[in-house]
Amino acid sequence: MERKLRMGMYGGGQGAFIGAIHRAAALMDNRIELVCGCFSSRPEVSLASGREYFLPDDRIYTTFEEMIEREAALPEDLRMDFLSIVTPNALHFDPAMMALDYGFDVVMDKPITFSLEEAHRLKEKVTQTGRLLALTHAYAAYPAILEARDRIAKGALGKIRKIYVEYTQGWLSRRVELQPGSNAAWRTDPLRAGKAGCMGDIGVHALQMAEMVSGLRCVALCADVTTFAQGRLLDDDGAALLRFEKGASGVLIATQVACGEENNFTLRIYGEKGGLEWAQMEPNSLYLKWEDRPMEVVRVGNGYLGPAAKSHTRGPEGHPEGFIEAFANIYTNFARAVLARRNGTEPDPQWLDFPGVEEGLRGMQFIETVITSGQDDFHKWTPWIE
Repeated sequence: MERKLRMGMYGGGQGAFIGAIHRAAALMDNRIELVCGCFSSRPEVSLASGREYFLPDDRIYTTFEEMIEREAALPEDLRMDFLSIVTPNALHFDPAMMALDYGFDVVMDKPITFSLEEAHRLKEKVTQTGRLLALTHAYAAYPAILEARDRIAKGALGKIRKIYVEYTQGWLSRRVELQPGSNAAWRTDPLRAGKAGCMGDIGVHALQMAEMVSGLRCVALCADVTTFAQGRLLDDDGAALLRFEKGASGVLIATQVACGEENNFTLRIYGEKGGLEWAQMEPNSLYLKWEDRPMEVVRVGNGYLGPAAKSHTRGPEGHPEGFIEAFANIYTNFARAVLARRNGTEPDPQWLDFPGVEEGLRGMQFIETVITSGQDDFHKWTPWIE
């Protein structure tokens, strides 16, 4: 029977940046409802947050262990169906593993875990339990990006030669992590973020985008990783030359110290027949470039788009499909797939069109490889660390 999927949330309480975005995205298409949560490590903040989200006190928890155990003990028609984890990286693995063990599906922020070893163990757990895990690489769910992926897969550009992916921000140009309550504090702390700062925060988005849209896996890279802000413990800037399977090459740039930049995420891919270009700050246009005819501008919302782009677009042409809508595409596909399985039916392949544990593992392998290569004084080519 069709019903809303019941979501529990770990993290994302008052003062958190990404929690509100997750909730807005999850609820957008009316397929999910928030029924419980542990919203902070501070019990008083978790309680205040849960009340602000109109939850009863008995569904607001002080630890993720308490939440998972008590939710699992509730009748099936009341307990949460899945757990959304929106915490710093160091707090991803344990709640995800426990949720899967207790029979709950999982949605997680990227990067998937704190370490590569944890990512391998989590992948094994997903395989063992047969549960679904979605990773919120939200940029991957923009309609124009899905159109670019599908056109390349059909051979529109011919054999891919060059891939350029660039993600530039400027918000960490100064030591903003030293300001009280700054969202940058955990992202620049190796005890909470892991071994990568900028490369773990936005570099993984760039790598995932390059691989997903091109359909090619990176097999080696040569990186330069830098920390510009004096006293900062993790990288805030980096670049890598990339080698992909089937002979393609590319360049990945990720920086959070490009003073004045907002969220400038761009992708350019060139093949034997033509090229394409997309920019996250104007996400509804996809530019196709040809040697023998004028450039084409493909616009989201028009009838000439392919099935994937159409099914992930909510409004007619000229109505922007933005960041939260892309987030919502992941949550909605995930909800449809989970409910289909719970109803004993096979999910429509379109509903499984969201990043998962494989992309999460690739992201952690990228972090390991790029940091290893970047720490080499001679900047040697480093094969992908599996």
